[in-house]
Amino acid sequence: MSLKAWGLLCDQSRQEFQSIYDCLNIHLIERGESFYNPYLTDVIKDLDEAKLLVIDDGAKCVFLKGITGKNGKQLPLIVQKSDGGFNYATTDLAAIRYRFNKPPYGDGASRLIYVTDAGQANHFAGVFQVAKRANWIPQDARLEHVPFGLVQGEDGKKLKTRSGETVRLRDLLNEAIERAKCDLLGRLQEEGRKEDDSFISKVSSAIGIAAVKYADLSQNRTTNYQFSFDKMLALQGNTAPYLLYALVRIAGIARKGGSLDSDGNQLHFSEPQEWNLIRELLKFDEVIAEVEEELLPNRLCNYLFELSQVFNRFYDQIPVLRAENPSKKSRLALCRLTANTLKLGMNLLGIPTLERM
Repeated sequence: MSLKAWGLLCDQSRQEFQSIYDCLNIHLIERGESFYNPYLTDVIKDLDEAKLLVIDDGAKCVFLKGITGKNGKQLPLIVQKSDGGFNYATTDLAAIRYRFNKPPYGDGASRLIYVTDAGQANHFAGVFQVAKRANWIPQDARLEHVPFGLVQGEDGKKLKTRSGETVRLRDLLNEAIERAKCDLLGRLQEEGRKEDDSFISKVSSAIGIAAVKYADLSQNRTTNYQFSFDKMLALQGNTAPYLLYALVRIAGIARKGGSLDSDGNQLHFSEPQEWNLIRELLKFDEVIAEVEEELLPNRLCNYLFELSQVFNRFYDQIPVLRAENPSKKSRLALCRLTANTLKLGMNLLGIPTLERM
């Protein structure tokens, strides 16, 4: 009966979570904690055979090297409680053991990345140490904890609702989309433009979701940051709408008759704005390599922001469509490369793009 009730709760949770994942365009392969239940006893057996297990007050544990408590004594990582039950540490160890094992006994992984709040740092430091001492980590493999800080309100305190409750992600996303819609309707009115409901819905949803994602990813993940709808939805500054606007400008060039499908032949560059943009575009590979190594997505965000700034100066200061060939074709080629780079970078961040806004 208890297992049946647990299964029903899991199914209901999946439905609710999936609606948010769909909204954020997140795709997951589910492997819950219970998947590792059959492997928990093997963890205890391996640790015992490696002579790492110590019985302390009836519990089976591994004493951690270099990690001490307030009394100066080594802290234990408990892997089986005195009543025979297992805990998170046991499951985490079973997961590491399975993921590094070669198929069909595991995933054959070469790099494991654990993304949790910074408060879990000590827990994973202990788990990783035990896994290493048990020789479960292949010599050329990597095991990393990627901590992140707190999201704070504009008052510098933990983000909460006006009534003091924890902010639900669904509500936060809905509010971002609604605010983006209000901003869009205001701009349409100012510009005298008329758009149908489907355009308004698509654009406001894309801007709202992009703004929330970018506001989070553009911060150094190790520090706390203050969340502000006004700042993240602004068309100026290091925001998703600013990047989207650069893409929209390039799409506008194509709509006005500027073919971006240049074959790249006979390109001619003579203006400093062109060379500034070229140099910025050439940095992309290096930035991607840095992000992959250091796991700091804000590096990519900063690059995309700088690229957008350089492109906007290029676009504002020298003619593109009114230029004579070969300069016109060359500048259109730079526009195409800029758009492709921005789209690829934003796609890597999971941020939607637009042709019009």
